[in-house]
Amino acid sequence: MFARWDRMAKQFTRIGKEIAIAVKAGGPDPSTNAALRRCFQNAKSVNMPKDRVEAAIKRAMGKEMENYDEILYEGYGPHGVAILVETATDNHVRTVANVKSHFNKGGGTLGNSGSVSFQFKKMGVFKLKPEGLNIENLELELIDNGLEEMGEGTGENGEDIIVLRCGFTDFGNMQKALEDKGLTPISAEVEWIPSTTVPLTDAQAEDVSKLIEKLEQDDDVQKVFHNMG
Repeated sequence: MFARWDRMAKQFTRIGKEIAIAVKAGGPDPSTNAALRRCFQNAKSVNMPKDRVEAAIKRAMGKEMENYDEILYEGYGPHGVAILVETATDNHVRTVANVKSHFNKGGGTLGNSGSVSFQFKKMGVFKLKPEGLNIENLELELIDNGLEEMGEGTGENGEDIIVLRCGFTDFGNMQKALEDKGLTPISAEVEWIPSTTVPLTDAQAEDVSKLIEKLEQDDDVQKVFHNMG
């Protein structure tokens, strides 16, 4: 129960920072700010209360609001697993020290920019409810908007979902195409998808998972991606 609440609190904090970044960049009106609309979708997907969302927008408009910089850290975990760590921070020195410490204690090494990211592709990932969708027609219609991959998946509660992937530069096109069709994604995220994966034994995977868990618990960390098979 406590683990679930911790995860929920972390998700709320992550989306709160995303809202702050979106509002600072494009203003508080979701009708003219596509990034903020995406934040709203993602907030809904993790059941973030409406008052928390509104409070995050209000904070972002305040003069005392911290400015968050988005920084990507790259490194290797145990057993040669490549790891990317997305952060949103108001203190670079603190964040890099913490991330480096997590890698060192977890049997990994923090690398330089570009040392790991070449093994991943930055993509837009949209998740939809399958009800009422003609999958084949939708796939054909979205190809012109940058759709690269489409398949079935499983949501957080075990429900069936449709997963769409497009190139990062096509994220806005795909978001607009779905909106034009009246489709509201369960979530719309930018993710780093590994080109290849590293097969591990259960014991090795546990070593890597411990490091990933420590990184994900860090207040400055937004998301962690890896190429563990």
